[in-house]
Amino acid sequence: MNVKDTKRNIIQAGQKAVDELIRVAEEKIITNTEDDVSADRLKNAAATKKLAIFDAFEILTRIDEERSLLEGENQAAKAKSFKGFAEGRSK
Repeated sequence: MNVKDTKRNIIQAGQKAVDELIRVAEEKIITNTEDDVSADRLKNAAATKKLAIFDAFEILTRIDEERSLLEGENQAAKAKSFKGFAEGRSK
């Protein structure tokens, strides 16, 4: 297995992790099973949801970066052609 395949597998695993974090964020904080929910428990549950959301966004950002790097490597290989100095620098 080469590095590109490994990166693709990591990207897929990251997407699965984001899906799990979304499920955590969608869970209800208050369920009807308990009558007395302390403020500390509510605060902890809200903090957990916030952390799950921020982690999901961080993972998605990194997935986008890695995908563009993988695609950029493919495009860079295609873009390498014999050009003059000025043509190669003009973008």
